[in-house]
Amino acid sequence: MKKLSFLLLLSAVMMMVACSDDDAFTTSRSNLLTFSTDTLRLDTTFSNVPTSTKIFWVYNKSGDGLRLTNVRLAQGNQTGFRVNVDGVELSAANGYQVGGLEVRNKDSIQVFVEMTSPLNNAVTPQEVADNLVFTLESGVQQKVNLRVYSWDAELIKGRKITSNTILTSTKPIVFQDTLKVEAGATLTIPAGTTVYFSQKAALDVYGTLRCEGTADKPVTLRGDRLDKMFKYLPYDRVSGQWQGVRFHKDSYDNVLIHTDIHSTYNGILCDTATTSRTKLTIANSTVHNCQGYGLQAINSKVIAYNSQFSNTLMDCAAFVGGDVILTHCTFAQFYPFDSNRGAALSFGNHIDDKDYPLQTFHVVNSLVTGYADDVLMGSNKDGVTANYHFYNCILRAPKPKDSALLASFTDVIWENSKDYPDGGSKQFILVDGDKQKYDFHLKKAEKSEKYPAIDAGLALGDTRFATDHDGKQRDSKPDIGCYELIAN
Repeated sequence: MKKLSFLLLLSAVMMMVACSDDDAFTTSRSNLLTFSTDTLRLDTTFSNVPTSTKIFWVYNKSGDGLRLTNVRLAQGNQTGFRVNVDGVELSAANGYQVGGLEVRNKDSIQVFVEMTSPLNNAVTPQEVADNLVFTLESGVQQKVNLRVYSWDAELIKGRKITSNTILTSTKPIVFQDTLKVEAGATLTIPAGTTVYFSQKAALDVYGTLRCEGTADKPVTLRGDRLDKMFKYLPYDRVSGQWQGVRFHKDSYDNVLIHTDIHSTYNGILCDTATTSRTKLTIANSTVHNCQGYGLQAINSKVIAYNSQFSNTLMDCAAFVGGDVILTHCTFAQFYPFDSNRGAALSFGNHIDDKDYPLQTFHVVNSLVTGYADDVLMGSNKDGVTANYHFYNCILRAPKPKDSALLASFTDVIWENSKDYPDGGSKQFILVDGDKQKYDFHLKKAEKSEKYPAIDAGLALGDTRFATDHDGKQRDSKPDIGCYELIAN
């Protein structure tokens, strides 16, 4: 009996303590809320396109419980912000405010914010701001500032190019689904143009595509996310943001000059064609950070020079059959997301039980490297034409022991893991897989270092190769790869 009485007394004391800690609410003006941020920024967004959701926390560290008379958007629904406070959406039904919230001592509530900004009729991004106002029972008002930059764009769906067209606009161009170039039509994208694609959008070419960038004004094909996945990581550096470019079977005479294609699923796909016509010429261009292939071409005539193919889950560049000439290219396989990444460069004469003669596959003054010890993949079937040769290249691959195979390699430098244990990454200015930042320009060696790409190329008389990827003049001893060494 005494034991029971003691337990009842102890329970009562504990309840009183709990009430005093958690259930005591104050109207003192000195007791305030604390916020995880005083300004919530939602990055830049296109007008009329919803942003991703961001979160902040509201804490009560004041020592007593606090009641909120209301939480409201200062400008109501005028700015396009959408807010959910502790599970309650601020909507027209409740006048864009919520009341009667309690935040007990040492407790917190979560606030979710997103927005769809209205058109601002300006050619540059414009700041849109509002305040989320928290009014305490004491009458004190506290606020969190909400900010975003809104950019008016030309949002396009269902676009088909049926006649020769030059793609121009005074606003950013955003394709929200696939852009199709019909057979017989040529789409020209002029220098300095950036084209944005939503995640499910692709550029499907049945006719002809011409991207006519310059060193100073490249053409850029990229995803439409302008915000960040993490504070340090923009979505523009994340692979798989859009579907990429596909040249269908009867598409020929495509030209990409000074063109940057990045953060796609597949960068460029060239469907099975005939080698009697040039399928694709790609010059002074970059295909980077793809969740599939960088470039895949099947039985196609492809000419590539002064171009970079880098960081892909599948092969950075893959050729099956065809007529292919690659000059002064950099193939760098440092894809950060999967250790089962493909080769930097692969070639062969069969795929899916089908044979495609490799009529010509010549690689000149090109750099093939990556994390793995072997990033060059050749798969050729006996009895099917396999005419390939490498001249003055750096290849991260084991040197063939068979003299017959070795005859296909002239003045090649075999990059090995003993001399380059980091997969050749040290010869580049920046390879940072953690932040997904890369710069595949050649790095100037320290006194104790020697990088084999410098001055090791074959001098070529063709004017196409007189300058590098960036338009910089090559000297009489050109560097291997798409970049001449720059001071850093």
